[in-house]
Amino acid sequence: MLLDGIWASHWFTPWQKTGAAILTAWQQQPESLHACLAEKQTGFHAVPQNALPSGEAYEAFIYRTQTVPTRNNAHDFFNGLCWMRFPKTKKQLNRLQALAIQQQGVQAQRGPLRDALTLFDENAALLCAPQALWDALQTQDWQSLFVTHRDLWKDAQLSLFGHALLEKLLNPYKGITAHVLCLPVPEEVQAGADVALDDWLSHQLHANEMQHKPFLPLPVLGVPGWWAPNENAAFYEDTQVFRPQKK
Repeated sequence: MLLDGIWASHWFTPWQKTGAAILTAWQQQPESLHACLAEKQTGFHAVPQNALPSGEAYEAFIYRTQTVPTRNNAHDFFNGLCWMRFPKTKKQLNRLQALAIQQQGVQAQRGPLRDALTLFDENAALLCAPQALWDALQTQDWQSLFVTHRDLWKDAQLSLFGHALLEKLLNPYKGITAHVLCLPVPEEVQAGADVALDDWLSHQLHANEMQHKPFLPLPVLGVPGWWAPNENAAFYEDTQVFRPQKK
């Protein structure tokens, strides 16, 4: 299992309170992640993957049964933790996904709304930061964001939400990119407990706005203090990751 020692990584530390006991239980029962999660979950409960009927969409099944089909892998481990930390937001995402399926059916390609919701669910991050950092992020001015205004990151907080994003960070590499919601997290919300952030975020996700993909790309391992290699300024000269800013 690739998750041994993960809590030492900066990006996983906020998940330790939710996930440490579950990870320990899963290591003891490697074929029963759903049971380890179900012991702690309220509202929506993890069930074995084979509970999902053949031909029924995953999101529609969750909405219908309020249960989450779960495989024994890291991807679904982090998804389960997201359901536990942010239950209102996950429920709102699922509601929007299920309604889109009811209206449009399941097609070979997801429509704009389902595509955006999936992207958020899998890869989103939330940012509370000074305006100068937001301005630099919006123009993808990486030198301003990570070098010129580096000291401002001490007053910022980046919160990861996407479970696929968390999974990728098990094996960190420079190009890992999050999709930051284009809506600053209020300081008073960020300063509160998870429940405050969950409540705030669940009220921000609406079909009309989400279908336009209101996200900004952010190479998360460029965030100061997150990864030792970025302490060298040359880290940001890699134009394959830190592409020149938009004109």
